[in-house]
Amino acid sequence: MSWGQQPQQYGAPPQQPAYPGQASAPPVYPPVVGGNHAYQSHGYNQVPFQAPPQGPPPGIAHDLWQWFQAVDLDRSGQINALELKAALMNANYSSFTEGTCRLMIRMFDRDRTGTININEFSALWKYIGDWKACFERFDHDRSGTINTRELGDALTSFGYRLSPHFNQTLVKSFAARRSTGTSTEDAINFDDFIEACVTVKNLTDTFRRYDTQGTGVVTFGFEQYLDSVVRTMIF
Repeated sequence: MSWGQQPQQYGAPPQQPAYPGQASAPPVYPPVVGGNHAYQSHGYNQVPFQAPPQGPPPGIAHDLWQWFQAVDLDRSGQINALELKAALMNANYSSFTEGTCRLMIRMFDRDRTGTININEFSALWKYIGDWKACFERFDHDRSGTINTRELGDALTSFGYRLSPHFNQTLVKSFAARRSTGTSTEDAINFDDFIEACVTVKNLTDTFRRYDTQGTGVVTFGFEQYLDSVVRTMIF
């Protein structure tokens, strides 16, 4: 099976990082007001909570520690994907999808427990903030969602040269997962945007491992193709 484009048509140019997770500016945490938070940093919302009295570990911001404790419903010292999903919302008050939460947990779960501790959560929080800045940069119409053209602009800025047809397919695929919220077949929410972009990067990285000559074209056996896709899905 042949698949691909010319080598200059995928990937990020060497002079810039492929994804905004490398950004240096950390997100700004809102102040504590009377022990309760209704977090709205980065343009999305988190559920309110009563802050517990414990102090944060060294190097962890007090506000971030309080929010971690509130999300950690079973007091295990770890957050799983379902706990994260219950806490994160898009700007339109729709919940993050479980798939996006699982993806982010896997990305920052360094000890492979299926959960994240406070230090891993701190890195995840910065990552979400960096992606939110990217989302806002390409949300040209300030709708709170990303449409096909805006997603194409974002992927192009990352160094990818993909057709409008593919960009539309990507938007429709992620938007179709939702039965509620304002995502439609023509636009996706913030969490879908993160997952869509990371999916393109992961698939590109997988393709490059087989494209040893840098031609932009590879030949797969059927099972080899299935194996590469499954590995990407498992991440």
